[in-house]
Amino acid sequence: MTDTTIRRYTNENETDVEETTEEADEELVCPECGGSLLSDSERGETVCEDCGLVVEEDEIDPGPEWRAFDSKEKDEKSRVGAPTTNMMHDKGLSTNIGWQDKDAYGNSLSSRQREKMQRLRTWNERFRTRDSKERNLKQALGEIDRMASALGLPENVRETASVIYRRALDEDLLPGRSIEGVSTASLYAAARQAGTPRSLDEIANVSRVDKDEIARTYRYVVRELSLEIQPADPESYVPRFASDLDLSEEVERRARQLLKNAKEEGVHSGKSPVGLAAAAVYAASLLTNEKVTQSEVSEVANISEVTIRNRYHELLEAEDSVHP
Repeated sequence: MTDTTIRRYTNENETDVEETTEEADEELVCPECGGSLLSDSERGETVCEDCGLVVEEDEIDPGPEWRAFDSKEKDEKSRVGAPTTNMMHDKGLSTNIGWQDKDAYGNSLSSRQREKMQRLRTWNERFRTRDSKERNLKQALGEIDRMASALGLPENVRETASVIYRRALDEDLLPGRSIEGVSTASLYAAARQAGTPRSLDEIANVSRVDKDEIARTYRYVVRELSLEIQPADPESYVPRFASDLDLSEEVERRARQLLKNAKEEGVHSGKSPVGLAAAAVYAASLLTNEKVTQSEVSEVANISEVTIRNRYHELLEAEDSVHP
């Protein structure tokens, strides 16, 4: 390509850009007086601010057909559907056929139509899980949701557990391990990450696998996925134990203080955080004259009375050392 050809090609491009810019400018100004144009969304018109000429009319309104006067009403009338979520294997993007055997007007379906809808539901479920990986994910996320409900864990923990399980599946960590084991370990890790931990015994009570397998799978998942999980803080168990025992805020505050003193003295090192929390609640209840029995605390915390007695004496000794 010669220099003359290049210059001609460049000049043609510049001419095209100038023509496009001129057309855009013409769209923004009134063709009669050259005044600025204003879009009137209520009437669907584009008018000139200076002379009032209607340049365009019957415009298409891309907005909703309803009106809302506050944010709450706007949310209620919005029809964009639920947000995507990691708690469903397809992230909630697929459609579901309702279980109610009624039509759009609320009338009951005939027996023949009910049979047809049941067949459609069956095929819809089959099409939602296209391969073995999706079937695996669907079963695991169902397990996570079931266990989280039984343990009273919030939605953010379930979401995190679902993400951890998805990562384990993508990293090919499941061969040789059960779906229930990895899903339980994911939930246990998510609860600790969120600061709402549950003890291994509590997790094992709602899981379909035993405690040893949960602990083994948990260590494996944390190591392979490089999850940053801090050791469980005994103080994070105190509010739940105090609430289950129907104790006052004063007891909870006193239990936290006992645990802080124990940390200062290094008593907590190597001890079970659940046992320390249970002993702190028991000791605090005695110190504030809201007495509960060791068996009641043992039942709530799911640990032995012997552990509570041992930790109880250690906490009181640490208290005496800090405040002689």
